[in-house]
Amino acid sequence: MVLVNGATGYGRRDFLIAAGAAAIAPMVPVTNAQTTGGKMYGLISKLNAVPGQRDALAAILVEGTQAMPGCLSYVIASDPGDDNALWITEVWDTQARHQASLSLPAVQAAVAKGRAMIAGFGSRVETVPIAGHGLESVAPR
Repeated sequence: MVLVNGATGYGRRDFLIAAGAAAIAPMVPVTNAQTTGGKMYGLISKLNAVPGQRDALAAILVEGTQAMPGCLSYVIASDPGDDNALWITEVWDTQARHQASLSLPAVQAAVAKGRAMIAGFGSRVETVPIAGHGLESVAPR
């Protein structure tokens, strides 16, 4: 606050900053984590399939990942340098929702169906997603 003509109020600079912020606010993506007060949770994992079973395992994973509350992104990708590897990249609105998803019937069924096709696990990295295409909130602004 500055003094303008003897009265307390906002100066031109303060007004321009506030007006600029108000103008761009509708264009700044709001993440689901921001609307729920938590941090998003990310996980990148390498899954090694039994030789010759990568595509079948990927299909099972796709089946088991429909309608997972809190899941903002779930990408299953083949590894071009390894015929038996899959990379799973997940983004969740919170870590708690990720943990809860492991109890969903569809996820449990996919795990049971695909277990025999899994030869092992590779790298696993937890992340805190900040923003990205597709991660904007659908909540009104």
